[in-house]
Amino acid sequence: MTEQEKLGNFIKEIRQKNNLTQKELADKLGITYQAVSKWERGLNMPDKIIIKQIAKEFNVSIEDIFNGEYQQEVKNNKYLKPIIILVLLLMIIIITIIVTTKENDFKFKTITTSCDNFTLSGSLSYNKSKSAIYISNIEYCGQDSKLTYSEIECILYEKNNNIEKQISSYHKNNINLESFLKTVFTC
Repeated sequence: MTEQEKLGNFIKEIRQKNNLTQKELADKLGITYQAVSKWERGLNMPDKIIIKQIAKEFNVSIEDIFNGEYQQEVKNNKYLKPIIILVLLLMIIIITIIVTTKENDFKFKTITTSCDNFTLSGSLSYNKSKSAIYISNIEYCGQDSKLTYSEIECILYEKNNNIEKQISSYHKNNINLESFLKTVFTC
């Protein structure tokens, strides 16, 4: 089948779907019914202006007319695919932001004691996956703060998935507790 015949058959299909005679279609387009008859038989083709008019009048694309068939994608939905992609991207971004901010959203608490051997101040920060303690001040308030010990050691541990790991330690020999605490917090 030639291009002219495919185009003619398509125009005939459009005309019949709209319950028009060749004369009624011709009157709508401002041409003769003989011109419509020639198109439908594949003997002639309409000019560009008439093809544009047919496309507009019957809500079909120019490509459909030249191809002689309706395309799968509906003309009104040509923006649907990009809109769906954009909406999905926005949803992914929003969900990612919600998930990452919820996991990393730290809560803070103040830590203070008023002596049961130590006066302490600091803060605790935590979320679902991590926690940390910051001690800003510690003083011994028990008896014998000037008593000298042969050895004092301070060890800092990190716990991850129930596995404790020593990350630092500090020890001194022959020192009293008050001096040791001052030394630890100046390091």
